[in-house]
Amino acid sequence: MKKLALHWKILIGMVFGIVFGFIMLQVDGGKGFVADWIKPLGTIFVNLLKLIAIPLILASLIKGISDLKDISKFKNIGIRTIITYVLTTVIAISIGLVLVNVIQPGNGVSEETITKLTNTYSENSSVQGKIAEATKQVSSGPLQFLEDMVPDNAFKAMSNNGLMLQVIFFAIFLGISMLLIGEKRAKPMKNLFDSLNDIVLKMVDLIMLSAPFAVFALLASVVVSSDDSDILVALLQYAGVVVFGLLLMIVFYSILVATITKKNPFWFLKQISPAQLLAFSTSSSAATLPVTMERVEEHIGVDKEVSSFVLPVGATINMDGTSLYQAVAAVFIFQALGLDLTFGDQLTIVLTALLASIGSAAVPGAGMVMLVIVLESVGLPPELLPIGLALIFAVDRPLDMCRTVVNVTGDATVAMIVAKSVGKLGEPHVKEWDDNYDEVK
Repeated sequence: MKKLALHWKILIGMVFGIVFGFIMLQVDGGKGFVADWIKPLGTIFVNLLKLIAIPLILASLIKGISDLKDISKFKNIGIRTIITYVLTTVIAISIGLVLVNVIQPGNGVSEETITKLTNTYSENSSVQGKIAEATKQVSSGPLQFLEDMVPDNAFKAMSNNGLMLQVIFFAIFLGISMLLIGEKRAKPMKNLFDSLNDIVLKMVDLIMLSAPFAVFALLASVVVSSDDSDILVALLQYAGVVVFGLLLMIVFYSILVATITKKNPFWFLKQISPAQLLAFSTSSSAATLPVTMERVEEHIGVDKEVSSFVLPVGATINMDGTSLYQAVAAVFIFQALGLDLTFGDQLTIVLTALLASIGSAAVPGAGMVMLVIVLESVGLPPELLPIGLALIFAVDRPLDMCRTVVNVTGDATVAMIVAKSVGKLGEPHVKEWDDNYDEVK
């Protein structure tokens, strides 16, 4: 009998998780049961993915660079990657601005809803924390992002998933240095990282065996912790605009895949779907990165020389879904509060959202910090900032889940485009967790 594909197993786990979560909401003590006995299973799974993210980036990036033989190839890949990421981000922001200006979801929000949301969330510690974090980022110097990329301690950088750009910098620096000392001298170190890369990818395969159960736990915990349903209904039009924009981005990626790489977009979406579903469940492109890399390399056929650079960089700086959300949320807040935005202000949103996405962390909730930066750039009065965030805070978590799917899909699309442009898009070579099991059992 044919085995059920992984993406179907994950989808079944998600559906059961949502249904189980709603059932637990109707049961006395159901929330507590999910928090104590179900949620930890999802947390352990996410921690396992985060556990191998840094070793995978380090091993695959160093292996990819040291395999190049020609350092000019790396420059070629790097320039194409950054340009493509910037272009897709600008398109995402533009789609968001067009939709929110045409549909105008903010005009349908009543004064009563604004008052209720303000009273509920404006003093929320999470909202205040996002404002404080954004203020800290805004007050930093123009080259702070470059300063933050260079670690003063490689081991400290590797001990913190939030310092992924520093790990990427160190891995690139080490890989280039290995190229420059010659193949013979670099061979022992190269063998070490080649072996580490194979081991970590096998760890991905083993972790993914528990993915259906993990997404069940993650979705059940999201459902039982959801906010006031009346508030969610009031924000449905705003959320609908964001989700519609995100769907348009998926269509845009599919068109790019079909026209540039000449691959079937439905095949592409099927191969990347386990990473998309995990992105939805975890709201973190950093946590999903090991799975994204495994799917892109083994199931799509992107050479490791390309994927090892494009995907870690993308997980850090490519936030297409989040940037689209910035555009919609910023204009929605101004519409709901009865404030005007000029065409120049909307161009400022494009530029600020683009720059903010480059320095944003690939973790849940980072989009809210970016939004504060965008709102301040277009002159939202400081006293209205907590109210503006309160307007969208109730639906931020489900929208965060949706936009992370687009972030991950964008990373995979750009990896395919760059690989195609440098002749590194080959045939899939799928490895299973038990490929070598007969040797050791």
